[in-house]
Amino acid sequence: MAAIWRNSVRLQSAAKNSLVVSKMQTRNLNLMEFQSKNLLDKHSVCVQKFKMVSNKDEAKTVADDFHVKEYVIKAQILAGGRGLGHFDNGFKGGVHITKNPKEIYPLVEKMVGHRLITKQTPKEGIEVKKVMIAESVNIKRETYVCILMDRQHNGPVIIASPAGGTDIEEVAKKTPHLIQTTPIDIFDGVTDNIAQSVAEFLQFKGELKNKAADEIKKLWGLFLKVDALQLEINPLVETDDNEVVSVDAKIGFDDNAKFRQQDIFAMEDATEMDPQEYEASRHNLNYIRMDGNIGCLVNGAGLAMATMDIIKLHGGEPANFLDVGGSVKEDQVFHAFNIITGDKNVKAILVNVFGGIVNCATIAKGIVNACLNMKLTIPLVVRLEGTNVTEAKKILAESGLPIRSAANLEEAAQKAVNALKQ
Repeated sequence: MAAIWRNSVRLQSAAKNSLVVSKMQTRNLNLMEFQSKNLLDKHSVCVQKFKMVSNKDEAKTVADDFHVKEYVIKAQILAGGRGLGHFDNGFKGGVHITKNPKEIYPLVEKMVGHRLITKQTPKEGIEVKKVMIAESVNIKRETYVCILMDRQHNGPVIIASPAGGTDIEEVAKKTPHLIQTTPIDIFDGVTDNIAQSVAEFLQFKGELKNKAADEIKKLWGLFLKVDALQLEINPLVETDDNEVVSVDAKIGFDDNAKFRQQDIFAMEDATEMDPQEYEASRHNLNYIRMDGNIGCLVNGAGLAMATMDIIKLHGGEPANFLDVGGSVKEDQVFHAFNIITGDKNVKAILVNVFGGIVNCATIAKGIVNACLNMKLTIPLVVRLEGTNVTEAKKILAESGLPIRSAANLEEAAQKAVNALKQ
């Protein structure tokens, strides 16, 4: 979903210059286009026919067996701007259209195994492992529809624009009158009146208006059924044979939906995730890599953001957000240290724990175990307060490890920043 809408679910830091504002958000699952389209198709939303390939042999088979008037070949990565992107082998464009099935194989060969670079990917690009070969539709007009959970409205909204198929942030910036936000009552859902109103704003006419309204209601049904955080269709098109088709789709899920949507979460492609972030998720740790050199291990999202802010205040740069949560176990502390030190930029570690639910002694034992097993050589500053803090401090003191203790957060931040100057 466009970044302009993502801001509604981002955690905000109290400090003006906090790095969290630009990078901190609830970790979620984002599906690739073909995965999203499979879900749409299963819930009777109108999509193109398509096939998936991951190598040249599969591409040859599709070229022989999949017969349509025109093909669209689309590289599958979790990033937008594919059509205007370029590959590391010099090939231009992650989206191509052809009427000749013999062109499918060479196009796929130039995509699979190569890195596609777009305005939304890292500078080195993302390796393409799958390519969608879909039936092309003759688009008469493109519109935009997105259903998402929005904190400003305390619930779901439909964001719609008749100017689909383009950069929606630019539409919102330059022509805001072409963006409509419709709050949805979670109990009433998308009623016929709402669906018709949105379809009319999207400028569908006559029978097409009814078809569009019906597709919008189906999208809402899918949104509810799969516990989605966002469901974006860009574009939702009007074809020259009077059909309304979801041509491109992106669906995102909050991790809190995982226990009810295990089949969907099993589709997650970890290859495009930051390795440390993926490893953290496996151990139920909330981790986001930042750009600094002071690693942070904290319990509680608010305290973690405050810790990063005070590091900044004293002239340091946090290397990560890492919240071990309230039910952390000793082995999770060990994994947390492994994840933090997996970032080669980390030159010091600051542990800041306020033990309410968390037992400080558990944290202390985890710290000692991690330091001994990892043979930690970088400076480590620890501030512990709360439940069993006396026992925790005793554990650290008797460990014989060069751990720098701090009485409060301010002192801890100062010590961590100063450690880098020594």
